[in-house]
Amino acid sequence: MDDRGGSFVAVRRISQGLDRSNTCHSSSAEFVTGSTAWLGRGLSCVCAQRRESDARPSFDLTPAQEECLQRLQNRIDIPYDGSVPEHQDALRDLWNAAFPEEELHGLISEQWKDMGWQGKDPSTDFRGGGFISLENLLFFARNFPKSFQDLLRKQEGDRSVWEYPFAVAGVNITFMLIQMLDLEAVKPRTLVGATFLKFLAENDSAFDLLYCITFKMMDQQWLSMRASYMDFNTVMKSTRRQLEKELLLEDIMRLEDVPSYKLLTR
Repeated sequence: MDDRGGSFVAVRRISQGLDRSNTCHSSSAEFVTGSTAWLGRGLSCVCAQRRESDARPSFDLTPAQEECLQRLQNRIDIPYDGSVPEHQDALRDLWNAAFPEEELHGLISEQWKDMGWQGKDPSTDFRGGGFISLENLLFFARNFPKSFQDLLRKQEGDRSVWEYPFAVAGVNITFMLIQMLDLEAVKPRTLVGATFLKFLAENDSAFDLLYCITFKMMDQQWLSMRASYMDFNTVMKSTRRQLEKELLLEDIMRLEDVPSYKLLTR
């Protein structure tokens, strides 16, 4: 996240194991690509801050893991481009998944604010996140529609009067995961990054699935901390710590074994 992003917009609530197969398997869901994300000026993304531990040894990868990582990095590198028909279609698909009963008036419309974008043109919020942040939201909507709708409409728990904007928070989660897993490096430099590549070697949609787990985990942290929008960075720090802890549990053989996966409902 950098200083070139727009201002954060709060939403006022109106209603309530490292040894695995070295083969990289593609899932049935096909997606294309993306980059990193931001939340808004004044709320610096905690995941962008570098740590002393950045000077750490790297982990060697198998050829299959290198191939999987390269494919994911290719996705991360693609910016959102509102002139590309495929990107336009994906944005329309996201609207239809979020609000199937409401017709979208245009790719630039005040309606987008209902999803938690900062303005009437969502493409401006993708400048830091890239196309992958849109893909992540689409994967969430298509694979866990119940959880997606619960978070979009803030239907669970005792909510704050001023809530985090759903869509912009989602873009920020994409960014946090890229930073936490060190996905823009040639090879991982943390144990959690190396562990994730084992999952990725077994499931080409592992990043998208981890995104869904993280979004739901973040909302649970938000509720347990009784947070309001100014607490978002604190909630993200807590979410990152919890996610790293769960990914490194000894009995985790796949992402579906992560304890917080059970929070998701289809």
